[in-house]
Amino acid sequence: MDPALSETASALSDPATWITASVILFLLLCSAFFSGSETALTAASRGKLRSMVDRGDKPAKGAERALGLKEDNERLIGGILLGNNLVNILATSLATALLTAILGEGGVAIATLVMTALVLIFAEVLPKTYAINDPERTAARIARPVTLVIAVMAPVVTLVRLLVRGVLRLFGVRIDAGANMLSVHEEIIGALSLGHSEGTVEKEQRDRLLGALDLHERTVEEIMLHRSGIEMIDADLPASEILKLSLASNHTRLPLYRGHQENIVGVLHAKDLLRAMHRLMDDGKVEQAELDDFDILTVAMKPYFIPETTTLDDQMRNFLRRHTHFALVVDEYGALRGLITLEDILEEIVGEITDEFDVPDTPVLAPGPDGNFVIDGAMTIRDFNRATDFQLPDEEANTVAGLVIHEAQTIPVVGQCFSFHGFRFEVAERDKNRLTRLKVRKLG
Repeated sequence: MDPALSETASALSDPATWITASVILFLLLCSAFFSGSETALTAASRGKLRSMVDRGDKPAKGAERALGLKEDNERLIGGILLGNNLVNILATSLATALLTAILGEGGVAIATLVMTALVLIFAEVLPKTYAINDPERTAARIARPVTLVIAVMAPVVTLVRLLVRGVLRLFGVRIDAGANMLSVHEEIIGALSLGHSEGTVEKEQRDRLLGALDLHERTVEEIMLHRSGIEMIDADLPASEILKLSLASNHTRLPLYRGHQENIVGVLHAKDLLRAMHRLMDDGKVEQAELDDFDILTVAMKPYFIPETTTLDDQMRNFLRRHTHFALVVDEYGALRGLITLEDILEEIVGEITDEFDVPDTPVLAPGPDGNFVIDGAMTIRDFNRATDFQLPDEEANTVAGLVIHEAQTIPVVGQCFSFHGFRFEVAERDKNRLTRLKVRKLG
């Protein structure tokens, strides 16, 4: 009998051979567990896990443990990778020794091929594919054993972490344990943008959600009605004239000034004025003397001033707390800049809000035959981006005209054209120092 065949038969009949094969199979299962756990816990959304906990779903406790594990991703990944590498290396070493004992020197090459195939298919691709299919529920199921494994390997993981941080520090890289590389705010914005590009999120839905998320980053200065557009009433006018102006206005609240328009002394509400006029008519008529003696400030509200640097998020809270929704905006020197209402802030979220007294809606913004959008220079960059789905930057200016002036570093004349940020701008109309009409076209 061939000595080689005799050795192979002897090795196969040895119980130790089958025990070793069983250990290798067990190690491959452990490798599959670690690979699937790594994928599930890294891919699982913290928001979805928190939702599972709050709803009290069946795997709620597991979801809570998974959230705890994700608090320190460095520790989590370190523990899983340590366990995975240990079982993979041990399984490969045992397979090499086993096949060498059975097949001789050729067993090394065969062990390499066999273990590569087994690890790739059954310990990597298969468990990772299963885990990524429903990462949150998978993470909830495996959170308990992973917690135990990480606790057992904690001393070694801590040593590895210190070593890794020391090496990275040599290259000027500092790692903050548990720090989120991507904030929740950015994660939501990215998800909305991705959903819109894939067609699963409508543009209107995206704009509303992004509008709500941006409130804390934007100031009242960006959306306020400029002082040049504010309707005001001189408080020294006769009561009959004030009543006439109030009834002729489309607004229910009008600032009152005395002497000059910077000197705001009150805010008149049309209802308060009408109630006062009704009281004067208790005897069935209004005497001229009663009108002459009437002091408009007795029915006016105290003006509410806010700095132009107030964020929209803070101002909305202030409006709700003060039970009002009308404020006058001033700069750092106390000079009047404009006014803002609660409706203005809500429009940044839900879009234009109109009623029976508002100016009729303007047509949907659309390019002309030459590809140009003809817009009012006072149109805000944010509104232009919303209407066209373009991405003009709004860091340096609030309006499109302001952006043109900023980039041109001068006040252009009619007919002048500029190209920046991937767009072509042409000044169509100008009134003194204001660019009243612009033509905008996307280049390329």
